[in-house]
Amino acid sequence: MGLLNRMGTVIKAKMSKLINAAEDPRETLDYSYEKQLDLLQNVKRGVAEVATSKKRLQLQKEKLLLNIKNLDSQARDAVKANREDLARLALERKNGITSQIAGLDQQIATLEAEQAKLVAAEQRLSTKVEVFRTKKETIKAQYSAAEAQVRISESVSGISEEMADIGTSIERAESKTDEMKARSAALDELIEQGTLEDITRSGDDIDRELAKVSQKSNVESELARLKAEERK
Repeated sequence: MGLLNRMGTVIKAKMSKLINAAEDPRETLDYSYEKQLDLLQNVKRGVAEVATSKKRLQLQKEKLLLNIKNLDSQARDAVKANREDLARLALERKNGITSQIAGLDQQIATLEAEQAKLVAAEQRLSTKVEVFRTKKETIKAQYSAAEAQVRISESVSGISEEMADIGTSIERAESKTDEMKARSAALDELIEQGTLEDITRSGDDIDRELAKVSQKSNVESELARLKAEERK
């Protein structure tokens, strides 16, 4: 059981990590805003329904008031005609309608109070929704800016790493170039000292000896010429 619990915890943690990685806070904020708009719309519909019901009762009251006026007129006419029975009947109906109007007044007052509560709730909720909308847009803008900054930083970091690799390659190339230059200079020095044979020179050993003899002979001849000139 302990192992299963630990495995369950690990799985939940990984799932939570995946959800956090996939979740875009901007979409979450927009979704929350849409839900709040739905709630606000429901409140507005409630206000409209209460107002409609109140209006129906008010219209019904107006009809009843008109009936009362007619019955009152009929009772007067009946009294004038010495028909107390008809006058009494009209007045009884008037009293019944008056009771209905009293009930309607109570219902209308109740609906008015309910409507006032809903209107106040609508105003408060509307203010909260507008505040949330402003905050939502601000957070979304900040998140987008941070996201762009991260992308830029990642790009710069990638370029820096690439430049570091290039710098290392350049350093290696320069080191090898310096090494080759030093080696070439050393070989040239050894060749000049005669330590190494310069394979670029033509001829074999005999040719080189003959060349030395020829050079020496030329020197002696030139020296003799100069001495003869001095004697003259």
